[in-house]
Amino acid sequence: MPLYTELRKAAELDYISMQTVNPSKAHEILLTPENQIQELLSLGDNMRISRFSDQISFCSIINAKSGNCTEDCTFCAQSSASSTSHESYSMMDGYPILSARKKAAEHGAGHFSIVTSGGSPTEKELDAICGIISRGKGGKPSWCASLGILSLPQLKLLKNAGLRRYHHNLETERTYFPRICTTHTWKDRVNTIRMAKLAGLEVCSGGIIGLGESLRQRVNFAFQLRNLKIDSIALNFLIPLEGTAICALQERLSPAEMLKTVIMFRMVCPESELRLCAGREMLGEYKKEIFRAGVTGIMIGDLLTTPGSLIQEDLELLETAGRAPAL
Repeated sequence: MPLYTELRKAAELDYISMQTVNPSKAHEILLTPENQIQELLSLGDNMRISRFSDQISFCSIINAKSGNCTEDCTFCAQSSASSTSHESYSMMDGYPILSARKKAAEHGAGHFSIVTSGGSPTEKELDAICGIISRGKGGKPSWCASLGILSLPQLKLLKNAGLRRYHHNLETERTYFPRICTTHTWKDRVNTIRMAKLAGLEVCSGGIIGLGESLRQRVNFAFQLRNLKIDSIALNFLIPLEGTAICALQERLSPAEMLKTVIMFRMVCPESELRLCAGREMLGEYKKEIFRAGVTGIMIGDLLTTPGSLIQEDLELLETAGRAPAL
């Protein structure tokens, strides 16, 4: 029986993905021939429909502190191991951050994230961030932050200041992580996620697809995120930047592989928001199909060190796909 037929029958019985998609089935999704993608898309869409609306949520970020990072992540332009030319600057003050948040609100963003480079912020930087969040407490969009590896007391300070969601990517599967970073561990990242949950924060976490991981590792990564009960999964596809160690990789994901990966994550993690961030431009003709694949949100505006899409382009994409932005 073809995989999509088997999964559709299970979906009709309203089984939870944990019961219908084991690692073996998830791996089969990634191996599905391109001419069967339409059947897989209907599965991803049905799984999304059973838990989420047709509205697509927006999120936006600001790179509030850039460069001079001591970590050696192979994919990052801000890494100590990178020779990429990029702008470096210390922690911004409140005005540009609050202004960027106001602009994000005008574009319909539901979450706005303060992002800083480095392993973790200094005490002074954390105090400043808490002060900025407090100044906009209760307003829209909801505050999110991506500040690296934090302790429970630090995360509680952010929560009390008005932070709603903490973003902290695992980046890749546990056994592959040492290939892309050696200055901290995968377990360090997991501990931060667990501390954020203990602090009462929502958690956004995911990583980058196309770092050289195997299909099995990609599947394992999806199940690791599911086991952590991540609220919002952020999927990025590698944008290779000159000067980063990972740029030497020759193999690139095809648009069909990217789409099958999105479907696999939706089937494995049915309860989580699924947000597509960097690299979606590489989907080409499949770009509008991401919403049928089960995506519930996208990142708008610029990324950390590379330009993002224009808001008008995103709105047109949603209209073409028959979706509307979340209110």
